[in-house]
Amino acid sequence: MRDNIFIDKVLKNLKKVTGSNFVALHEPNFSGNEKKYINEAIDSTFVSSVGKFVNKFEELLVNFTGAKFAIATVNGTAALHISLLVAGVKENDEVLVPSFTFVATANAINYCRADCHFIDVNYNDLGIDVPKLREYLSKISIQINSECFNKSTKKRIKAIVPMHSFGHSVDIDSLLLLCIDFNLTLVEDCAESLGSYYKGKHTGTYGLVSALSFNGNKIITTGGGGAILTNNEEIAALAKHLTTTAKVVHAWEYIHDMVGYNYRMPNLNAALGCAQLEQLDKIINNKRTLYNIYEDALSGIEGLSVFEEPANTKSNYWLQALVLENDYKKYQRDLLIALNSNNIMCRPPWMPISLLKPYKNYISTNLDVTIDLYERIINIPSSPTLATNHV
Repeated sequence: MRDNIFIDKVLKNLKKVTGSNFVALHEPNFSGNEKKYINEAIDSTFVSSVGKFVNKFEELLVNFTGAKFAIATVNGTAALHISLLVAGVKENDEVLVPSFTFVATANAINYCRADCHFIDVNYNDLGIDVPKLREYLSKISIQINSECFNKSTKKRIKAIVPMHSFGHSVDIDSLLLLCIDFNLTLVEDCAESLGSYYKGKHTGTYGLVSALSFNGNKIITTGGGGAILTNNEEIAALAKHLTTTAKVVHAWEYIHDMVGYNYRMPNLNAALGCAQLEQLDKIINNKRTLYNIYEDALSGIEGLSVFEEPANTKSNYWLQALVLENDYKKYQRDLLIALNSNNIMCRPPWMPISLLKPYKNYISTNLDVTIDLYERIINIPSSPTLATNHV
C-alpha cells in the first residue's frame, strides 16, 4: 500500500534540486571544443578508425588515469570482450562476476564462450563481497598446477570481473589478495568509474586489464565508445592488434594473422572524446557537489539515504543512488511511478543478471544482498549540470 506522506516528501525535496521541468537520469553536456574537434576531423576526411584524434584520445586517457597503455574501442562491451580474451579467458572457462551489474559484463564473458559464475556483493561499496567469496571458493574450488578449478564442474575458474558500481570503487586490496590466493586474473569493469580512485590510484589500473565505457550516459561520452587500460606492454599490443582485425602492418597488403575484431574507435568519436576529457575534472567536481546537494535535500527524510562513497575511495558519483531502509523498500515501485510521473526520470538498479532469461541457469553463490539491493535502490537524476542549475 502506498505511503503518500513518505512518497510526497521525497518528491517535494527532489523537486528542490531538479526543478519543475523534465529531468533526465543522465545526459551529456557539450560546452567545450566538441564541435570544433569534430569539424576538424571531418575536414581531414579521416572519420573512421584512422586519425589523429584516436591517438590523442588514448594519450589523454593514459595521462588522466595513470595507466601505461590505453586502446580505444567502439564501445565498452567490445573493450570488455577483448580484455577477457587478452587475459586468457577461453571456451568453457568459468569467470566470477557479480550478478549486480549491467548485462554487458555477462555478455562479454559469453562472447568468449565462457561461463558466468555469479557472486554476491556487499552493502558497503556495492562491489564483490570478498570475505563471502573467499569462504565460498575455499569450499568449491581446488588448485591444480597453479590454476583454480571448480571441483563440481571440473572447469577452470580463470578470472574475476569486479564492477565499480555507480562509480564507487570496490575493495581492491582484499580482491587482489583473493586473486593471489586462488590464482585468479583480475579484469576490472570500469564502465562507470572513469575519474574514481581507490587509495589515490585510479580504478582500472590494479588488474591485468580493464575496460571503460563512453556511452551517451557515461561520465564523458564519445557517442559510442570504450577503452582498454593496461600496464602490460604485451597485453596492450595484443589488444590493439585484435581490435584492428588482427591486420599485420604493411604498406598495401591485407594480411591478417589471427581472428580479429573490427573494434577500433572511429576518429569522429575520438574527437568528441578529446573535448570531453578536457572538461572531466570540472564534470567530476560538479557531480561530487551534486551528492552534497542531494544529501542536504534528503537527509531529513526518515527511511532513506543517499549512497556515499566508501572509505579509502574518491568516487566520480556517476549515478546518485537513493537507498531505502528495510521497512521502506516496499515503497520502491510506488516511488518510481511517482517520480517518473512528475518529470523526474529515475530507475531501479539493473535486474540481477542471474535472473535474466539467458543467464538464469548459470552457477551462482547465495545472492541475498544482490536481490535486496535491487529492491531498495533508486537511481535519481545525476547530470553534472544539476549541480549548477538546481533551484
